[in-house]
Formats: sequence, C-alpha cells, structure tokens
Amino acid sequence: MFPSLIAARRMALAALVVLLVACGGGGGGSPTPPPEPEEPIVETVGPGQFKSATQLRVVSTGEMTQAIAAAGTRAPVITPRYAVTAHRLTYLTRDGQGREILASALIGVPVKPAGQRSPVLAYQHGTLFRDNEAPSNHAVASEPALIMASLGYIVVAADYVGYGVSKGAPHPYLLSAPSASAVLDLITAAKYWRQTHRVLDNKQLFLAGYSEGGYVTMAAHRALQSQASPHLANLAGVVPGAGPYSVKVTLDALLDLVSDENPLLGALIRPGLLKNLGASARRQVRDELLKHLLPDDADVNFDVTFLDNFLADDTAEIERVSNVHDWKPALAPKLYHGRDDRTVPYPASTRTVAAMQAQGAVGVTLTDCPAIPAGHLECVVPYWSFMLNQLALSARDL
Repeated sequence: MFPSLIAARRMALAALVVLLVACGGGGGGSPTPPPEPEEPIVETVGPGQFKSATQLRVVSTGEMTQAIAAAGTRAPVITPRYAVTAHRLTYLTRDGQGREILASALIGVPVKPAGQRSPVLAYQHGTLFRDNEAPSNHAVASEPALIMASLGYIVVAADYVGYGVSKGAPHPYLLSAPSASAVLDLITAAKYWRQTHRVLDNKQLFLAGYSEGGYVTMAAHRALQSQASPHLANLAGVVPGAGPYSVKVTLDALLDLVSDENPLLGALIRPGLLKNLGASARRQVRDELLKHLLPDDADVNFDVTFLDNFLADDTAEIERVSNVHDWKPALAPKLYHGRDDRTVPYPASTRTVAAMQAQGAVGVTLTDCPAIPAGHLECVVPYWSFMLNQLALSARDL
C-alpha cells in the first residue's frame, strides 16, 4: 500500500512540475522562449558565392594585448576578451568592369562557449598600397579586424578586388558599384559559411571603416538599401569615418589646397582647363600626379577612372560611378571626421550630411575628431574609439 501511495504522489508531483513549467510557474518568471529557428541555408551562385575557407591561425588574448601595448598611442585603449580564430575566405564578386572575379577576405571569429552567438561587423580597411597589408594576408595580432573580433564580434573584412587572391586585377578605387559588391557579396558568402559550419550569429549586422574604408562602408550601405538586400533587415549600425563620399567635392578641396601652396601647379591641373587640352594631355597630368601619390614600393594596380573623370571635368560621370553621398538612408549613419584633414578634406562629410538632410534623412550626424591637429592620420585612433562606442550602444551578445 505505502509503495503505491508514494509512487502516486511522485507521479502527481511530476505532473505538477510539468504543469508549472508549461505555465511559467515555479517562481513567477516568464516562460523560457523556444530557441529561435535557424534560417534556411541558401547557396548563392555567381556574385556572393562561397568558394573556400581556410583556417589561418588562432590569436590569443595575450598576443593581442601585447600588440596593443606595443602600438602605444597608435592604438585605442582596448582590452581583448576572447581569443580569435582567423580564416581566409574566398568568394565571387564583381570587378570594376562588372565581370565576376574571385576575391578574398579575412574572417575573425571570437572563441566563445559553445552555443553563444555574436553580432556581425563588416569592417572596411583604408587605402593600402601593398598587398601584404590586405586583411587576409595580415592575420597577425595587431590586425584591426582580429582585435575587433576579440571584443565579441564576428568580423568580416574584405581584401577588395586587386588584393589577396585577386592581386594584379585593377583595384576599383572610389568606384561605388564594385566597392559595394566586395562587401555585400562577402556578407552573403560568409553567411553561407557560418551556417554550414555552425558559427552562430545573432542577426545583427554593423558596417564600419575609415578613409577609403569609410567610402566603401557608405557605398555598401547605399547598395544594401537600394537593392533591397535580404541583409538589410539585420542592419543595426553604420559608422563611416573620413571617407571621400562626394569624390568631386573631395578632389576640388584637395585641388584648392594644392593651389594655396603652389598657384601655378594648381592652375595647370585645374579640370576646367584640362578638359579643353585633350585626353593625351590629361593622361600625362594624371600619370604625373600618380607618381607623387603612390609610394615606390606599391604593388597594387589602381583603377584611376575616378581621376580621369575628374580631370575631364565630367561631373555627370563622377556622380554616376563614384559619388555615394546624395541619397536618403533609412538607418542614419554616424559620420566622423577631422576638421584639419588634408587627405580627405572635411567638406566631404559636411556636404554628405547636408545632402542627406535635404533628401529628408533623419538622425544623420557628424562628430568632429577632437585631436589637435585633427588631421587624417591623427584621427584614426579617435575614430576607432568613437566607432566601437557607437556599436556598443546597440550590439548584443558581446
């Protein structure tokens, strides 16, 4: 009798526990939500197609801490939280002529406990003249993409066309469509790789970059919206720094600086004059300018369409293939720039904010770099701090 009574009580108690759990009882808390269903895995063919992934190394928090300390004031104050696994990923994108091309990127994955998710950060690097500095060729402890991954982000950093596996192909410098494609196609390919390798993200996507990286970030943001990309729903923050978003405004301002220092040279390279001298004369001026702009050990092949269009005073073509400033973003970007910048002059950002506001955009901001002087290089570290603080305002699961 007693064993049967005990067994009955145990069964009743078990049923009560099941009922309490099902109803959210047992302490008054909310019921545990069911796990979020995983998205279907879609394999893209053509631009955005994943081709391969290779693990390069694992970088410890100690290595990154030492690299940050060694950089001194040339690095922001960051405390790495996670070791990072670095991977080289290859994927299809489009070059400056719209043709499919194999490209590469660096993927940094924070080493977290099993089952934990991370936000995704697409980080766009600044202008590089040497291929060995491209992210997937630079998987060292001081690489910015890996340091940001150590804070809890899955970081995807495109090499861009002309670097990495596409070295030798013309780098489509300040050309909006291929710049955006290098990022958007990477995001697509990296998502497929994450899904097939159980690298869990939390459906948050951030975009950030400085200098050329700021320009590419803005180009990618615009393309996400204009193309109604499926990734747009995950976009949680965009922080571009010191980018030449209006290429004509940028080059006009740079030409004004040249004219202030050398009026004769400024007059000779003025587009209004050059457009009447013929293509041959413009090419000679362009080649002479490039000699002064490119370091002797540069091994990257730059597409100079943007410069040819400027010297020809072809405003319509610059607007069509280069400018990324005059549109209405639904998600407001948070711009950052230094007033003393002589590499990418400050008006590139002020004109962008004004153009977006004129289009009806709300919440677009421009934060001034506090460095003295607030030059291009002097504002790199302050930008990092600003950008990471902006992302942290909305990033989850770090």
